[in-house]
Amino acid sequence: MALLDLFKKKKAPVEKEEDKKPVKETKEPKKEVVKTLKKKKKKIGPRTVFILKSPHITEKATDLIKKNQYTFKVSSNSNKTEIKKEVEQLYNVDVLSVKTMKVPKKRKRVGKTSGWSRGYKKAIVKIKEGQKIEELIR
Repeated sequence: MALLDLFKKKKAPVEKEEDKKPVKETKEPKKEVVKTLKKKKKKIGPRTVFILKSPHITEKATDLIKKNQYTFKVSSNSNKTEIKKEVEQLYNVDVLSVKTMKVPKKRKRVGKTSGWSRGYKKAIVKIKEGQKIEELIR
């Protein structure tokens, strides 16, 4: 019978309200907690500082300017929200939407030698009607 008692759940002893002591609230964290927080911190690698590399000026891109859409070459690890914030900060315009696409690398050949052109990521940014990015219009 003693073996079967090992598997039974034990009831927690009931404490009376009189036995409870008031707990003092301290603003400083305990030393043990601080040690565990330091262990959990991870160093994040360097992130690309420049999201917008250059304006992408082609015949199609200049036609899009009439529709308040501007084309930029962007870093390959950037996302739409980062691109939106960067354009709004640099050019002081309101961005309505951002479309991104990856342009693949292409095989090039000059005489005997052959190689590859670099692929890149580009973004088409639509801004609010009535606003312009003057630096891109020439």
